[in-house]
Amino acid sequence: MKYQISQIAEILQLPRVANEAMVIDTLLTDSRSLTYPETTLFFAMRSRRNDGHRYLQSLYDRGVRNFVVEYIPQSMQSLTDVNFLTVSNVTAALQSIASFHRNSFAIPVVGITGSRGKTTVKEWLYNLLQEDYNIVRSPRSYNSQIGVPMSIWEMTGESQLAIFEAGVSQNGEMKSLQKMIRPNVGIITNVGDEHNEGFESLRHKCEEKVQLFDSCDCIIYNGDDELIADVVAQKCGNVDKFAWSRNNREARLYVPSVETSLGGSAITYVYGGEQGEVKIPFTSQYDIENAVHCLAMMLYLQLKPDVIAERMARLVQVGTRLNVIEGVNNCSLIYDNYTADLHSLLPAIEFMERRATSAQSLTVILSDVYHEAMTPDEVYGTMAQLMARKNVHRVIGIGEEIARYSTLFGNSASFYCSTNEFLSAMSPNDFESELILVKGASHFGFGRIVDVLEARQHETVLEVNLDAVVHNYNIYRSLVKPETGVVCMVKASGYGAGSYELAKTLQSQGAAYLAVAAYDEGVDLRKAGITMPIMVLNPRVVNYRMLFDYNLEPEIYSFDILREIINEAQRYGTHNYPVHIKLDTGMHRLGFLEQDIPQIVELLRNQDAIAPRSVFSHLAAADCPDMDDYTRQQFDYFDRCCEQLQQGFDHHILRHVLNSTGITRFPEHQCDMVRLGICLYGIPTMTDGSQSNLRPVSSLHSVILSIKEWPEGTTVGYSRRGMLHRDSRIATIPIGYADGIDRHLGNGNACVFINGHRCPTIGNICMDVCMIDVTDVACQPGDQVEIFGDNIPVVELAEKLDTIPYEILTSISSRVKRVYYRE
Repeated sequence: MKYQISQIAEILQLPRVANEAMVIDTLLTDSRSLTYPETTLFFAMRSRRNDGHRYLQSLYDRGVRNFVVEYIPQSMQSLTDVNFLTVSNVTAALQSIASFHRNSFAIPVVGITGSRGKTTVKEWLYNLLQEDYNIVRSPRSYNSQIGVPMSIWEMTGESQLAIFEAGVSQNGEMKSLQKMIRPNVGIITNVGDEHNEGFESLRHKCEEKVQLFDSCDCIIYNGDDELIADVVAQKCGNVDKFAWSRNNREARLYVPSVETSLGGSAITYVYGGEQGEVKIPFTSQYDIENAVHCLAMMLYLQLKPDVIAERMARLVQVGTRLNVIEGVNNCSLIYDNYTADLHSLLPAIEFMERRATSAQSLTVILSDVYHEAMTPDEVYGTMAQLMARKNVHRVIGIGEEIARYSTLFGNSASFYCSTNEFLSAMSPNDFESELILVKGASHFGFGRIVDVLEARQHETVLEVNLDAVVHNYNIYRSLVKPETGVVCMVKASGYGAGSYELAKTLQSQGAAYLAVAAYDEGVDLRKAGITMPIMVLNPRVVNYRMLFDYNLEPEIYSFDILREIINEAQRYGTHNYPVHIKLDTGMHRLGFLEQDIPQIVELLRNQDAIAPRSVFSHLAAADCPDMDDYTRQQFDYFDRCCEQLQQGFDHHILRHVLNSTGITRFPEHQCDMVRLGICLYGIPTMTDGSQSNLRPVSSLHSVILSIKEWPEGTTVGYSRRGMLHRDSRIATIPIGYADGIDRHLGNGNACVFINGHRCPTIGNICMDVCMIDVTDVACQPGDQVEIFGDNIPVVELAEKLDTIPYEILTSISSRVKRVYYRE
């Protein structure tokens, strides 16, 4: 949609702007996502952790000329070719523009809220209804105070139906979302425990969510959910209530039976006195519930039962993840099987752009795409322009339609009519040192392309949730003062998760430092394109030139190391190279003592090759409340040492002593920086529930290779340790002690999670496989197995082995494939 900047100024009730003829068609809140500077309006958002006004000059230098701000930086006040729309609250201004834009349309708008399933229901409705309407919908999970207005901006004159998500995490947020979306039809999927910390109770959360429906004509919901049904009855007045039920024959949509099989589910329903049936290729209760919501919506829109049945049978799982996988020949893969349309292409390319390094060129493998409200010429022309602006070096198009527009994409592009043709024509050797985005419609089967290009083919996968990393980081970021820096520990290859992808994510979040254990870990991060400060906790190295060349800042914990680094730095010709002084305040492991401080000051002041950047120490018992007196003694000792050290220098020396637990328990000692370790990875260090809002970052999954039935009395595995005491079904999964599974977890000492059930190990853990008793579980070869994750916490395995979660995470073998993903 296009507005003149003068129109936007009028919407915001601002004076006329100087350059009022400028046209706006792109709203931008993240400076890293700039694509079309000449038609962009940037909103300088301010938050507790960041300030968009910092990026105004950079954006101006890149061609942006229109900004919504709360103040104009002094250095930019004399500019005459720019429009500054000055408001009291930038976020409120963005929402006001969205509200005005929404009110310009009289089309039906569907608003979806709930704790789970919003994106799935939205995407299924899009696929089910796109033959009847030109649909505009929220990109991915754009359902926040910022995401909703960005979604609404996508409404155009060609839009015939809008589907928007609305998500809230605390009381009072839904009112502004409702004002923007103003849905005609509302769907509430469910109310669960997600984001509970922002609400007094589940009922309070449900009451907040249903505020979305204040102006609705109709609300669709599960009438069997007593909480939702009661809140809707009390809060939604005379709104048409479209409840569906599996128990109540009088419900508007009655679902008397759902029969599941290995191939899917058959849903029998009664609506308007007529019985019908739909079949879906899913069996989980969440998918069935989401499907019934979609069924209710289509019945409300008066689609014919045979049309509904035909379309629902074609539904596919919504892949909301962007998976990052190690590829062949120094390549990296980003696999996005979310949807194949122009709408979702830009976020995927922006994700790729942020993970790019100078060592890899950018490649996009793309299928035919959905047109939505645009013609094929417009869609592929816009795509080609986007690839050029984002410096994509190679485009590979797969599909008969995209191939017809090959001339738009330049000479480096290549095209194939099908995935089979591509796989026949190209091999892994045709790719080298590339960051490859693989994005295609589900029926193209691009998973086969990923299988060919990924470096590791192991069926066992360590999945690393980068959204959880951001979530956990932000929790601890919110616990410290804005001026306090956060040092993120990525040693031991990011606690087994892999340091590079974590480092890229933390760098983009604004962490102050990364900390690694050995200098070669830091070198690898620098080679991968990490530019933020890196602290090396074990700096004893042979090649100090590498340390200095890669700008890695060493920890100093002894006079031998101090003198050695001074000598090497002088030989190298450095000046005031930053180092970090470690104190032993009670851990009794490494570090200087209080009586060493005068000599440290003397050594450092008599040279200028290195300079103390920070002074720090480790707490020995921060997670032991019964030893708080000892911890306080450490704080006192640390403070005395810091005071003595600081007196010897004119520049400020940063201080940091708190670890993950200390950040929570001793906020008064956060100093200049804090160090975030195991809690960054979602592992709680306290048992009092104070860290229950952490999200696990790593989950280990495998698959069932085979299932065999054995009679009572059969033995399983080496040394015949697994004795069957009943007729049993035994599954074999491809993970063993060579992958990092401790042998002590065999013989029923641990369980895995399969299709909603805990299943015990049977027999000894082997090198490459282990056996699982699945007698009581409906499963088949190929089904997923969780070793640890959401259902089997890594803390549980650590307790069984009488160890700590650190050991479990760092023991996962390098041969296990790592897959990094964001929703």
